[in-house]
Amino acid sequence: MRVKHVDEILRIMRNPDQVRNMGIVAHVDHGKTTTSDSLLAAAGIISQRIAGEALALDYLKVEQQRGITVKSANISLYHEYQGKPYVINLVDTPGHVDFSGHVTRSLRMMDGAILVVDAVEGVMPQTETVLRQSLEERVRPILFINKVDRLIKELKYTPEQIQQRFIEIIKEVNHLISLYADSAFKKTWQLDPRTGIVIFGSARDKWGISIPMAQKKGIRFSDIIEVYRKGKEAVEEFATKVAPLHEVLLDAVVKFVPSPKEAQKYRIPKLWKGDLNSDAGKAMLEVDPEGPLVYAISFMRVDPKIRRLVATGRIFSGTLRQGEEIWLVNAKKKAKVLQVSIYMGPDREVVDEIPAGNIGAALGLEDARAGETAIAVDYKDKVPPFERLHYVSEPVVTVAVEPRNPKELPKLIDALYKLSIEDPTIQVKINQETGEYLLSGMGPLHIEIALWWLKETYGLEVKTSPPIVVYRETIRAASQIFEGKSPNKHNKFYISVEPLDEEAIKLIQSGEITEDQEPQVRARILRDQAGWDYDEAKRIWAIDENINIFVDKTSGVQHLREVKDTIIQAFRLAMKEGPLAREPVRGLKVILHDAVVHEDPAHRGPAQIYPAVRNAIYAGMLTAKPTLLEPIQKLDIRVPQEFVSNVIAVISRKRGRIVNMTEYGVMMRIIAEIPVAESFDLAAELRSATQGRAFWGTEFSRWAPVPDNMLMDVIKKIRERKGLSPEPPKPEDFISPF
Repeated sequence: MRVKHVDEILRIMRNPDQVRNMGIVAHVDHGKTTTSDSLLAAAGIISQRIAGEALALDYLKVEQQRGITVKSANISLYHEYQGKPYVINLVDTPGHVDFSGHVTRSLRMMDGAILVVDAVEGVMPQTETVLRQSLEERVRPILFINKVDRLIKELKYTPEQIQQRFIEIIKEVNHLISLYADSAFKKTWQLDPRTGIVIFGSARDKWGISIPMAQKKGIRFSDIIEVYRKGKEAVEEFATKVAPLHEVLLDAVVKFVPSPKEAQKYRIPKLWKGDLNSDAGKAMLEVDPEGPLVYAISFMRVDPKIRRLVATGRIFSGTLRQGEEIWLVNAKKKAKVLQVSIYMGPDREVVDEIPAGNIGAALGLEDARAGETAIAVDYKDKVPPFERLHYVSEPVVTVAVEPRNPKELPKLIDALYKLSIEDPTIQVKINQETGEYLLSGMGPLHIEIALWWLKETYGLEVKTSPPIVVYRETIRAASQIFEGKSPNKHNKFYISVEPLDEEAIKLIQSGEITEDQEPQVRARILRDQAGWDYDEAKRIWAIDENINIFVDKTSGVQHLREVKDTIIQAFRLAMKEGPLAREPVRGLKVILHDAVVHEDPAHRGPAQIYPAVRNAIYAGMLTAKPTLLEPIQKLDIRVPQEFVSNVIAVISRKRGRIVNMTEYGVMMRIIAEIPVAESFDLAAELRSATQGRAFWGTEFSRWAPVPDNMLMDVIKKIRERKGLSPEPPKPEDFISPF
């Protein structure tokens, strides 16, 4: 099949009814990228013969070496369905838990997703996570049960057993849809295999069937088992002539993934909190190419050929044109679109313009970040940004990096800055005491890939420390009020701290309450869902990214408004590093009860306000049963029954606990939790305890207090590592009680 010319693809893109924006999501190693390859071969982009081995969307060398996807790639495919041409904008996403941030960003661009599930392993923890993320963004799922060849060749299943396995997987996915989908879609998005929304097949062998197609062509599972019995050539013939995977998959995409016109009607109200009756609101609901430009940027990537940042995102309304000036809402800056392009795998094809309803790339938006909303300049103050992207896990592992050649330090600083733009889930910090550059990621693999990226893209050889776990500081009781005095004694702040309630923490985590919300709206949510006093909730000044809140309970304090921003900044700085071990603070409510502010601005600058506020907060924390929280990982382990006791022994040895155990035929499914600090050699231990017969998935679960008997020891180690005195400070080191 010939590759369609870019002009033809662009012509179809102008009709939103013939456009589909979709992605492929799954647990790591369930076959997403191999599935993508079959689709690319169908579009004539890679050779049919090497599809399934080429991993064309894994265009980073590291991805091909490791056999996993770490970045999301995009491509525009051409497909004919019932005699009509369609453009399918495809986004391939990573499945490893460490890269779930990429999945979150990709979903913003999609209207539908093919959920790939391994027929043997079934629904794994990351399957559940990516499906939940999809449903939160109102992305409709299609199910592809992959690796059916394993049921036939490895497990020697009969046709009845194969069908039973499919029923189990479909049931489990439907249960998750009814659990996580918005109420309007719980029923309508249930997967009924009789409609063709469920595909069964093997991406590696390039065949796939749906029930309607099997009925039409008279294919039974016993026929497929027979094909495998005959050998490789028979399988190849079946895949090319009888049941090509790309055909059934792309047909399902056209049939079940809604067009931008249909999808934006229900996705925009969820993803964008602006006025739907405004010009921009109406244009987005109608996918109007003539309306004001609204371009939601999901990715910022450095193009290795030109070493410049390229933005990738979804055009929800208007047309993205080369040479036009646009306004970046979050960055509050103008930018000029220097070049516009559509993706063809790793290559970008430059075009003049891309209309609404499509995915496109833009050069020249260096100040944009993932999650940015770019709009037409004329609508500068009229279009609020899209909802913030919510990441399912937080950076919990850190390494210190330094260049092997000290002369390359400026180059390393520049590379780390660009890395943090490309991947906002990576955090880069400088330890002021030791001068170390600290890189924090979602897990050891996330860090490893980041270091590989530094070497490949920038040619930087770096030395790293062993990975260390990032803790959080918190308190377990309310403190008395402390007086914080500025160094010049002219300003005084009366502050107490208390633990933030679980309900409020959940509301901040889910993004239901944010700092830039209307105070009345936020107060109502906190009153109704977390039992807060309405007046107190209305007086929230700041919500910190580490989930801390600052409340102003003062009345009639002169000059307080003039120093409000400085006080908030002081609060944020205190939350970045707590008093116990200079780790970030989490789950704290800071209350300002009263204040004395000097009338002369010269006497109330940051140098005076910062220490006064910080010292009062620190003293309060140290008297309120302070503790450390450690990150806990959820494990989902499938293992033959004879190894269950060995697995339990490994988990117990690592301070873990068993949450649940269920039987799956000859296998047991164990759900457990263990601290991240104990997990660095977990893979090796599980493999040796089960003779390599266990397979498992991990994901970030929650923060939990460090056991009291270990607390002082952990604090001491962290402080010594940071070059501090081993003993934590006392309240009187900061302040005397009020």
